[in-house]
Amino acid sequence: MSVGTGYPDRMRTFFQVLVNTGIANVTTSYLWFALTFWVYLETRSVLATGIIGGAYMLLVALFSMVFGTIVDRHRKHRVMVFAGIVTLIAFGLAGGLYLLYPESQLVDIGGPAFWFFTVIILIGAVVENMRNIALSTTVTLLVPEERHANANGMVGTVQGLAFTVTSVFSGLSVGLLGMGWTLVIALVLTAAALVHLLFLRVPEDEPVRDPNRTGLLDLRGSITAVRAATGLFALIIFSTFNNFIGGVYMALMDPYGLELFPVELWGVVLGVTSTGFIIGGLVIAKFGLGRNPIRTLLLLVMVMGLIGAVFTLREWWWLYAGGIWLYMVLVPAIEASEQTIIQKVVPFETQGRVFGFAAAFESAAAPITAFLIAPLAEFVIIPYVESSDGSAALGWLLGEGEARGIALVFLVAGLIMVLAAAAAFLTKSYRTISAQYLGQSKSVPVEDLAVPSTSRAAAGGDGGVD
Repeated sequence: MSVGTGYPDRMRTFFQVLVNTGIANVTTSYLWFALTFWVYLETRSVLATGIIGGAYMLLVALFSMVFGTIVDRHRKHRVMVFAGIVTLIAFGLAGGLYLLYPESQLVDIGGPAFWFFTVIILIGAVVENMRNIALSTTVTLLVPEERHANANGMVGTVQGLAFTVTSVFSGLSVGLLGMGWTLVIALVLTAAALVHLLFLRVPEDEPVRDPNRTGLLDLRGSITAVRAATGLFALIIFSTFNNFIGGVYMALMDPYGLELFPVELWGVVLGVTSTGFIIGGLVIAKFGLGRNPIRTLLLLVMVMGLIGAVFTLREWWWLYAGGIWLYMVLVPAIEASEQTIIQKVVPFETQGRVFGFAAAFESAAAPITAFLIAPLAEFVIIPYVESSDGSAALGWLLGEGEARGIALVFLVAGLIMVLAAAAAFLTKSYRTISAQYLGQSKSVPVEDLAVPSTSRAAAGGDGGVD
């Protein structure tokens, strides 16, 4: 396929957008991890970390479709700048609250200061997700269709690099500098990413506005776009169910790790194991996802579930760390599979709403599980497994240790994930979406983007750039 003139320039622009988004992700992940570590260390409450993790995913679920609508209605660069400004303001307000309240009030889960402080940081991190939706659409905008899987692998690599950096430095920052200086560093990084973004230019026509759509949320348009691709809704439902299981790991992975390691070392462990993100993303960037990404996705989910079931069967640090590393190797391929399918079977003009719709459904699942599993683990499962009866009944399977209740939850969740992915292979929806992907032409001819600006203006666009 011809990619038209201007292909090298578009790819350079894509790489710059990718790097800039990586810088922004480093910032939000750095503060997000730091907040989780800090709250757990101050409270030693699984319930508190579960609430924080669940609240983050709940906010993502509530706003993702709004974000998708905004992405479709505005130029992608403009959306990214807006998200950067909002995040900077939110983190600045959090810094002000830290100066205003003593730490004892900020970590009191029953007091208003805890909720003000936590929610403001979460809002800044959640708005950053708007940039990730915009980034997914820029793959279609700037990259040829046959390279979409590879580009999505690059996205996974950058996200993995961000995770690696922030995992290490969040733990070190909280352990050595405290939460106050951590907030200062986050503000500086956020401002730097925003300044860098202001100097980028992304070539894109002004999106055509629908005069009948004026609200921030185009739910009807999102549903119509999803239904237009037969079988796509089933893919989203499967990913949603998969995220129900993901909520277990969100609520309990950090508490388990912090039982095995001091906070500074736990951050380093997460940083080292998150190199799996980078390696997994590089593999996809090099080799792609195979002929049928949906088949690849289901197979890898089964492997992921098996890893999640066994990596805490004994309280061995190397087993837990090795399992996390393998788990993270698989994540970029699973994420890239879903993105590649959407980028091919959904028209570019509605991809923002489809990505937002998918993010809303999938993100809504994890907080439900986190809100349920955190109190259930803290008040029922962990006390039972630590009791003499529980130890006698399950000791042969889970061994001995202080976190055997969490290990039991991980085991059950992983097995459910394996069974769900295996069952998905037998469904009509799997066969339908596979057939559609293999027979579908690309959603946007890249060479159309190389049409001279005068021709685009004649067709209704202004031909300019942000």
